[in-house]
Amino acid sequence: MKKAAHRFFTVVLCALVLVLTNCQQDGPAEKAGKNVDETLEEAGKKIEKVGDAINDKVENAAASLDDAAITARIKAAVISDSLLKVSEIEVATAGGVVQLNGTVNSQKSFDRANEIAGSVKDVKSVENSLVIKSY
Repeated sequence: MKKAAHRFFTVVLCALVLVLTNCQQDGPAEKAGKNVDETLEEAGKKIEKVGDAINDKVENAAASLDDAAITARIKAAVISDSLLKVSEIEVATAGGVVQLNGTVNSQKSFDRANEIAGSVKDVKSVENSLVIKSY
């Protein structure tokens, strides 16, 4: 009986050792979990990149809207100015830098256009390429 109990105990002990060593290996569930974690991490990185790209585009769009608003304010001021309303002034804005092109009737008109453009909110600088008409 002692031998049988000893054999039974040995068999149970060997079975436990085998079960415990197999528990330490990654099973299908653990491997799937790791794959899911890696996929989620990669997706998170891609989402972050997309978010950064969207932020850049939003900032660029906002800057374009700001430039368009600056241009509109300058054009409105030029049209309403009695000295400049007969002038042929083109206004373009990029990055807050205003470009004036076209023709004016006098140095006074040239200076006034420059003054108006420079006084508009958010204008960083004015590049005045206006030409004074000679009669």
